[in-house]
Amino acid sequence: MKTIIEQLTLLEIFGFTFSVIQVLLARYNKPQNYLFGIAGITLTLFVMFREKLYAEFTLNIYYLIMSIYGWLYWKYGKKNTEIQISRTQPHEWQKVIAIVIISFLLFFMVLTFYTDSDVPLLDSLVSAFAWAGMWLMAKRKLENWILLNISNAISIPLLVYKDLYLYAILSLILFIVAISGYYNWKKIINRT
Repeated sequence: MKTIIEQLTLLEIFGFTFSVIQVLLARYNKPQNYLFGIAGITLTLFVMFREKLYAEFTLNIYYLIMSIYGWLYWKYGKKNTEIQISRTQPHEWQKVIAIVIISFLLFFMVLTFYTDSDVPLLDSLVSAFAWAGMWLMAKRKLENWILLNISNAISIPLLVYKDLYLYAILSLILFIVAISGYYNWKKIINRT
């Protein structure tokens, strides 16, 4: 029987490393976070597909698209100046709730009836909250950290179940950094 370390692949190790760098840079409000995110996401796509985590695979495609969009939006925004952190407004919360519900239902139905996924409920929940959180992150909204942490909390036991221990550790790190990121971004808002 192989040890956990012997089971790790280079894709997992580099995907993990780039993802940690990405979230630390995001915590410090650095637009370069997206460049590391793009690298980590690309590697993670292969791992999630191999493990039949199809909703998370699709989520990572979305992450890739939103990372490119987020990087451009953070850097240039609507007025060719860097967008500032702000709070989510009520009309945006309506969109967030719609993203969570629609993406959950869509993923759950597809995973249940059209794939060989053995974890359609958890995989769908992780992805639904992450889709909404990433949308808020791209818009540089403070509350992105809350939604991403709901996703992280669900993701940890799912990844352990799938024997993806390094990604479970990554989700735990992301959870901790998201708490710190939330309070750091809140201080930035209060200063401006």
